[in-house]
Amino acid sequence: MKKLVLITCSLLFSISTLVASEDWGKTGHRVVGEIADSYLSKKAEKEISKLLNGHSLAFVANYGDDIKSDRHYDSYGPWHYVNFPFGEKYETYPKSEKGDIIQGIDECIAVLKNDNSSKEDKVFHLKMLAHFLGDLHQPLHIGMEEDKGGNDFQVLWFKKGTNLHKVWDSQMLDSYEMSYTEVAANSDVLTKEQVKAIKSGTAVDWMYESRALCEEIYSNTEIGEKLSYNYMYDYMDTLRFQLQKGGIRLAGLLNEIFD
Repeated sequence: MKKLVLITCSLLFSISTLVASEDWGKTGHRVVGEIADSYLSKKAEKEISKLLNGHSLAFVANYGDDIKSDRHYDSYGPWHYVNFPFGEKYETYPKSEKGDIIQGIDECIAVLKNDNSSKEDKVFHLKMLAHFLGDLHQPLHIGMEEDKGGNDFQVLWFKKGTNLHKVWDSQMLDSYEMSYTEVAANSDVLTKEQVKAIKSGTAVDWMYESRALCEEIYSNTEIGEKLSYNYMYDYMDTLRFQLQKGGIRLAGLLNEIFD
């Protein structure tokens, strides 16, 4: 019996580890939501509060991951990422029949803009949009199919085996040892012109930014490499800025939808 319990616990740990490695950890998504909350217009803030029963975007930012344990939502899994080979263009490369993150974001926006959408549908797609804008800025979510967006790219993180995707999902942020509110509060100070520039463009444009960063990461990282403090030094500011851009752009989309 004791052996069975140990096996079961081990299996559950493996499953939870796999799920946690699929995109920004809870801290990262909450950072995006917290930053977005601070950039909402008064009208958008009021409408979002009505839909979320007073809850913040930070509070619901992990909803897209939380529902993964329910098979009813399996069809939304491919909306968390898009994979295509380096050197190819998203617009011309064959699309997945199951959809991708760009199609997911577009669908969320369409539902929120549609006056005929039910409140239930709007709430669901608002929560998903908050999550997908975070995913869009995780560079390994705009990766390659052959290694599952870096999940099969094995490295060492402070001498422990892991993969490149998980390093960017959660391990760098976890090693930073700050809460999501602390990370958000210590975002870079930006001018109005810089914020305007970040908000400009489309989800596809923002996807290509993450793609360029993904290619840089691959060019500067070797399979089996020992990553630790130097990697944090090289990339932590970049990671924080990705989260900041995700929050600003999420707020920009929501202000456009609800104003």
